[in-house]
Amino acid sequence: MPITEAALLCALAIVAGAINAVAGGGTLLTFPALIALGVPSVVANATNTLALFVGTAGSIFSLRHHLAAVKMWLWRFVPVSVLGGWLGGVLLTRTGERLFDVLVPFLLLFATLVFIVQGLLSRFAGFPEHAPVHPHRRMVWLGLLLQFGVAVYGGYFGAGIGILMLASLGLLGLSDLHQVNALKNVLASLINAVAAAWFIWSGLIDWPHAAVLTVGSVIGYFLGAHYSQRIPQRAVRGIIVAIGLTIAAAQFWHQFGPR
Repeated sequence: MPITEAALLCALAIVAGAINAVAGGGTLLTFPALIALGVPSVVANATNTLALFVGTAGSIFSLRHHLAAVKMWLWRFVPVSVLGGWLGGVLLTRTGERLFDVLVPFLLLFATLVFIVQGLLSRFAGFPEHAPVHPHRRMVWLGLLLQFGVAVYGGYFGAGIGILMLASLGLLGLSDLHQVNALKNVLASLINAVAAAWFIWSGLIDWPHAAVLTVGSVIGYFLGAHYSQRIPQRAVRGIIVAIGLTIAAAQFWHQFGPR
């Protein structure tokens, strides 16, 4: 791999890792970059998934102090995240990507809009402003159902799963963004881990590109998770909304714009 190509890919991975640590959607930087470098789409998706799984460790380390507050939710969401991530990975190797390519902008736009109005939706649904110590059973089942859907999607393609989880977890009354980010990043790492394991088993990894992406994503995840804690939560919400709308608009243009 040429040095200039490796340096550009690493820089994009740093930015993508920082975006994923704060909100999600960084995949939509690195995935098109791999395609532009001539990597086949399915291989590019699998390679990107492996790199992001390794990179998530940086953000989890930075946000580790917030994990105790969400431990109750963590043990509930781990099984469905692992199962859904594995199922999504299997689906990728058995089906084409065209349908999901069309659905990606709609999913991202929906998730961003839900994140914007999550407070209103939580009150409308009867959920409290903050997550209770012992949540109502319907909250638990809704959370499991939503997380399973996100995990399947994440194992299949993965772009924007952070935004989807931020939106769904917000609906459950989890209002502290740093705690939610810690929970989101652990669950995302599990989804990517089981999907990546399946992709390795299926021989879909481009190892040189995966190595470069991994280095960049580790740096980006760590920096994004670390510095996001110094930003007021209202500003973090603004960044998340801006990222979601920008990526959704770019994907709508890519899918439906003039050729």
